[in-house]
Amino acid sequence: MSVQMPVLKQPERPKKGSRKLLSVLLLLFVVILAVLFFNSSISKISSIEVAGAQYATVAEVEQAADIEVGEAFFGVSKERIENRVRALKPIDEVVVEKRFPGAVKISVKEHPVVAFEIGTEGNMTAIMSNGTSVTAISNDVLLDKPVLSGWAKDDPLRMDLTKQLGKISAKQLSDLSEIIPYPSKAYPDRIKIYTRTKFEVVTSISVLESKIEALNAVIETQEPGKITMLLADTYVPFDGSSEENMETNQK
Repeated sequence: MSVQMPVLKQPERPKKGSRKLLSVLLLLFVVILAVLFFNSSISKISSIEVAGAQYATVAEVEQAADIEVGEAFFGVSKERIENRVRALKPIDEVVVEKRFPGAVKISVKEHPVVAFEIGTEGNMTAIMSNGTSVTAISNDVLLDKPVLSGWAKDDPLRMDLTKQLGKISAKQLSDLSEIIPYPSKAYPDRIKIYTRTKFEVVTSISVLESKIEALNAVIETQEPGKITMLLADTYVPFDGSSEENMETNQK
């Protein structure tokens, strides 16, 4: 006698329509969350901090950055802000940090101040290493930077001079008191420098950086006098007979 086995029922497969509905609901849920997030305050810029600005004002940096509190945090490009702020003449380097939620920090490094100019009314202007002139701030002092006298604003040699001064260390720069143009036929970029240690130096802009070490060596070991540093270097202490020799060496 044969025994008839019961027929096992196959499990019902989920309907494709149910899967599609679940996917649509999930996608809708994600979209709703995204809409709520990007419309909430947490997705907006809540603070803008500017650090390192001294001659470029905070307002100028913020205006150049072209961002405002309340803008979309993720819609702001760090590279774009850096490029915009770097276009400001006093600015040398820019780093932008974005810290979620909502904080944007703009850190700037300005070109160094290498000299000053004093106007006819006594107002003081700071000169940066890239030639940019900015209004000197209240705590600027003349004790560690030279004063540029007799230079035309549009003189290209003035720009060359500030670049060379930017290559000189602050310690070496601190003894230079005044720099005036002193051109000759042989040396159109010749300058005269007065030092705080009472030396008078004739050199040229093009060789200033390479001569500064030798200049300091003379100043540290000799009595005040006249120094020429051009093709050849000469030193003459101050006395009545040195004037004619010095003028001959400068031509």
